[in-house]
Amino acid sequence: MSTDETFGRTIQLFLVDGKPTGLRKATIHGWTGLLFVSGASAFGDLTARREVDRTGVYILSGPDPEKPGVTRAYIGSGNSVAERIEQSAKKRDFWETAITVTTSDDDLSKGHAEYLEARLIRIAAQAGRVSLDNGTHPDTDRRRLPEADIANMEQFLSNLRIILPVIGLDMLKPQPRAVTQLAKPAEERTDNEVHFEIRHKSGVQATAVEEDGEFVVLEGSEALIGTGYVQQSYGGLKDKMIADGVLVPYAADRMRFARPWPFSSPSAAAAIVLDRNSNGRLEWKVRGSRLNYHEWQQEQAGGEIELGQ
Repeated sequence: MSTDETFGRTIQLFLVDGKPTGLRKATIHGWTGLLFVSGASAFGDLTARREVDRTGVYILSGPDPEKPGVTRAYIGSGNSVAERIEQSAKKRDFWETAITVTTSDDDLSKGHAEYLEARLIRIAAQAGRVSLDNGTHPDTDRRRLPEADIANMEQFLSNLRIILPVIGLDMLKPQPRAVTQLAKPAEERTDNEVHFEIRHKSGVQATAVEEDGEFVVLEGSEALIGTGYVQQSYGGLKDKMIADGVLVPYAADRMRFARPWPFSSPSAAAAIVLDRNSNGRLEWKVRGSRLNYHEWQQEQAGGEIELGQ
């Protein structure tokens, strides 16, 4: 186990104007990195901050107009982040959230910022969680930094990996092994995970694992279609999965997962499998057991199982 996994972190989130929808300031205790986050309505407040008129990087993110359900992001850098993010925002109409990254002691150089920009673009492209609006992918090898500076910037990036999901942008997290290691059979690449299953009265069967906070339905699982239920929450996601070839025709009343798919929760996964809004904590059962997901969680936490939940 790495050192980073053995202790907690204190993230400080300050609402600058006291409103959750306004300008926010985010820091990690003991780290010089300084992030500001805003929507379009608070964008002027963000660019007016003196801390943003420094060398650093920035991110513009929002719904991808060409890919429903996907986030699009643009990553940039500049000697004055305030100036560069204003220029970039005027050229792009997809963005809904603006994030600036500088330091409290203004110690990032142009070379540091360009290195961070290149690494962020590369990591985000490898993770595949957002569609990048960047036309080019800068090469970090061209950002010739001293060895010590590279080590410092990699540590800086490790903190960004922690803080970005907290402020709502999880673009650097690698995809689960169950999704990426497709050269191995599903059972082999998930042999260390607890397997959950749905065995529905309709005959539909699905198998999933939970990995690093994501609920991954494995290839070969089935999903009902045409049940007539109104899917208020996940209908659009299912349409996207069909359009992307994740769900392929299998029988008159069902489809099959052609490849594994990570969901944000067991309920999202159950809704796609059962074609209706579902409580995944009850629908998914531990394979070979009568325990549902909720009961399994209670057992893992050492708590008492509440019958009838």
